[in-house]
Amino acid sequence: MTIRVLVADDQDLVRTGLRLILGTLEGIEVVGEARDGEEAVRLARELRPDVCLMDIRMPVLDGVEATRLLAGPDVPDPVAVVVITTFDLDEYVHGALRAGATGFLLKDAGPALLGEAIRAAARGDSLISPSITRRLLSTFADTRRPASPTQPIDALTEREEEVLLTIARGRTNAEIADELHISMSTVKTHIASLMTKLDARNRVEVAMWAYETGRVTDGG
Repeated sequence: MTIRVLVADDQDLVRTGLRLILGTLEGIEVVGEARDGEEAVRLARELRPDVCLMDIRMPVLDGVEATRLLAGPDVPDPVAVVVITTFDLDEYVHGALRAGATGFLLKDAGPALLGEAIRAAARGDSLISPSITRRLLSTFADTRRPASPTQPIDALTEREEEVLLTIARGRTNAEIADELHISMSTVKTHIASLMTKLDARNRVEVAMWAYETGRVTDGG
């Protein structure tokens, strides 16, 4: 099945480049382009793409607010949003993840990782660029960690704690299965359980919780 993608970026050259890259990837089709966040929200609601590839810094309405309107917790029929940015320590990225984005990448991520992120988002999964996961999330956890992070009603099992750490370090399901010597189906079961216990909408929020509760630091 073809994955329908909306590209939102205020720079014509970037939108053109993304369209050309996505056009080379099998099973992915660009169905629309937006020059600002307001247009992105309007087109997403009109076209109902499978994934919206969202820049952060855009005029009229920035990517954070556009993401909140399309994928926030109060949206009854959310659109999967993947944030793509130039800055790996941009606080707006953290805001977009809080607003409901299911993943983020740097604009130099390359076609393979871009395609992987879009496919992950389309199937309800998430992908955080491995090269920036630890540094970005730990930076904002250090500066914005709640005094008393919300704790799950049901305690995490030992295995769930192990899976939690691998998610926080940006591991894919396949990498988690290999690292912990468990099956892919078992990985998915543990991730589903973590999301339920932590009241997280996606694995990005699971990763952020791991940093906010001090389970992961810059040293790993």
